[in-house]
Amino acid sequence: MLRLADEYPGTAKELCELDHRNAFELTVATILSAQSTDKMVNTVTPTLFARWPSPEALAGADPADVEDVVHATGFFRQKTRSIQGMARVLVERFDSEVPGPIEQLVTLPGVGRKTANVIRSVAMDLPGLPVDTHVLRLSARLGLTTQTDPVKVEHELNAMVPPTERGRFSLRVILHGRRVCIARRPACPTCVLSDFCPSAYTE
Repeated sequence: MLRLADEYPGTAKELCELDHRNAFELTVATILSAQSTDKMVNTVTPTLFARWPSPEALAGADPADVEDVVHATGFFRQKTRSIQGMARVLVERFDSEVPGPIEQLVTLPGVGRKTANVIRSVAMDLPGLPVDTHVLRLSARLGLTTQTDPVKVEHELNAMVPPTERGRFSLRVILHGRRVCIARRPACPTCVLSDFCPSAYTE
């Protein structure tokens, strides 16, 4: 954990590659990031938030207009339904504020456990360990878990990582998976974890 912290310093918000100014914007951006890249999402959200800066505005927007803006992120019709549905639920049930408890977050359209943990750890500075494909892959390669179910992996990693560090740990693992421990060709010679990684130089 310390080696990854040295390699990827910063707060959870600084480590998160999705541009946002508040919990609402991060929720929208994270929903849009499914099957897309953070870089692509960051190209559409400035226009999206300039036109519809609040849950009320997004909930009341013409879906065709929203689809046009988010089109480049892929699956734009489903994503439009999700982000507008999420905005409506915020307005109707949560006074237009993104809730903190994970049990409430996962009731929002388009928000699963991974997204809820992103919102909690990055936007709210609350404990949350998002398990995405990089975290799944690297935690297995590092021998931290033999589980393949994201929720079970999350619980196993939670037992190893202090609550205040969980969000940053996940984000650092994600960055490491994108930049060094690449799925098709891990860069073991330049990896700061290779001396104790049981999977080093095996692919």
